[in-house]
Amino acid sequence: MSGLQNFLSNYIDWIKAFHVIAVIAWMSGMLYLPRLFVYHTQTTPGAADSERFKVMEWKLIRMIINPSMIAVWILGPLLAWLTGAYLDLWLQVKFVLVILLSGSHGVFVAMARQFQRDERRYPARVYRIWNEVPAVLMVVIVILVIVQPF
Repeated sequence: MSGLQNFLSNYIDWIKAFHVIAVIAWMSGMLYLPRLFVYHTQTTPGAADSERFKVMEWKLIRMIINPSMIAVWILGPLLAWLTGAYLDLWLQVKFVLVILLSGSHGVFVAMARQFQRDERRYPARVYRIWNEVPAVLMVVIVILVIVQPF
């Protein structure tokens, strides 16, 4: 074990705690943002309520979703390295699912940019469906972490 790894191992519970906090914050934003898009589709481009949604969406992305995703991507691999869990199949599958969740994050940012340009490319139903993607991924990820089925 390297000196850095040995040092950080003394703080593994703190790292886990901050990882879980970051995951909760990221998931909160990922579940809320597409719901904002549903409501945003019901506004008239340029109207005051549409402009309010633009502000809400970008603040959510910049102040909660992006920073928490970055923290998850720093702390999660750090934990995998410190514990050696990166060798476990359950964690490798979880990693793939977190990549998919990150891809969803990118899709949501692209959708927010469309709204910023007053583009309404999709009906509310599309955003309702996208709202389920992070929820389904979260359920499978939590099961993998807690049950470690393989």
